[in-house]
Amino acid sequence: MADPFANCHVVAMPYPGRGHVNPMLNLCRLILNSRPDILVSFIVTEEWLGFLTASPPSTPLPPNFRFLSIPNVIPSEIGRGKDFPGFFEATLTKMEAPVEQLLDQLPPPTPSVIIYDTYLSWVVAVGNRRNIPVASLYTMSATVFSIFHHFDLILQNRQFSPNFSDQQEKEQIVNYIPGVPPIRTADLPTPLHGLAIPYFDVENATPVKPDYMKWLDAQPAGSVLYIAQGSFLSVSSAQLDEIIAGVRCTGIRFLWVGRGEHDGLEGNGIGNGLVLSWCDQLKVLCHPSVGGFWSHCGWNSTKEGAFAGVPMLTFPIFWDQVTNSKMIVDDWKMGLAVRKDDESVVTKDEVARIVLRLMDFESEEGKERRRRAKEIRDMCRSACAGGGLSETDILAFIRDISGC
Repeated sequence: MADPFANCHVVAMPYPGRGHVNPMLNLCRLILNSRPDILVSFIVTEEWLGFLTASPPSTPLPPNFRFLSIPNVIPSEIGRGKDFPGFFEATLTKMEAPVEQLLDQLPPPTPSVIIYDTYLSWVVAVGNRRNIPVASLYTMSATVFSIFHHFDLILQNRQFSPNFSDQQEKEQIVNYIPGVPPIRTADLPTPLHGLAIPYFDVENATPVKPDYMKWLDAQPAGSVLYIAQGSFLSVSSAQLDEIIAGVRCTGIRFLWVGRGEHDGLEGNGIGNGLVLSWCDQLKVLCHPSVGGFWSHCGWNSTKEGAFAGVPMLTFPIFWDQVTNSKMIVDDWKMGLAVRKDDESVVTKDEVARIVLRLMDFESEEGKERRRRAKEIRDMCRSACAGGGLSETDILAFIRDISGC
């Protein structure tokens, strides 16, 4: 019998971070939903394989999807934010050799293409040595892609110093980057001064509903603020204390996902909500009781917030998060900025004031913000629907790599 997957074998190579692994998984699901005759091999470290198999998705992966693993040649995912440069360097220098060994041992069919996270630039050389085409998955926004792609224009027109020595420089407007609306220099990605659409079956019921989903079921519509600051970078302890105090004094219901700091959150007795170490974020955001999203503005979280149509409070930390925050607040007009340009600590009174402002259903400003959030949501879901832009682009990509 002929191998049903002989025509096309996709190897997926994500960067080992949740904001990168999830988009690659989503892309692979889209590919398999469009063409069930394709084989997908998804390469992760042994540690990441443990994470992924310990929390299986509510919709099972098809039989023509398989996980493959390499040894844990990079620092652990747990605590990687303590030395981000070291972790990043390890992904560029330690992973290439074991991935090559794995590719050499793969049974037929030969890979038709390697889809790799843009961060893992060495994959291009691996593909070239084996005459395998490679395709880059850029897990940040199209706006940020255009900014980096046209970095030469920024250098040619540079009107600011590398360290943004004064507020005037921060307020200068960059208005010559193709596809990017006018943007302050302070809102450019941090390396300059210092896209898979989310695809989950959010309607599908999990076999056993988690306790936090049961808790959300019991809350009034739009009453809960969901708080998540990303998978590895964090705020200072002083800032965290102010955020906790500010949220506590509002009396707003909340669901807070912490990483390591959640013991301190519980110890502060903020009450009126839940503190978790992990949750299914998109399902939470799409729950009708959730009325706001406090986010670090990583692109994965930004997409999920847009897909769910939830107004957002933005607290970016670095890299593309700063630019994503600007898009949420200024371009999409579905959020409010919490963090200050001067990066000073936001006090508990300021936190409380902006939380109450976001969660206000009655003001004209609040109604307009929710209208915009729903408008953005409808655009996202239209793109994801059958025959939408997402499916059209995926089918074009499949035709390109499979020849049929």
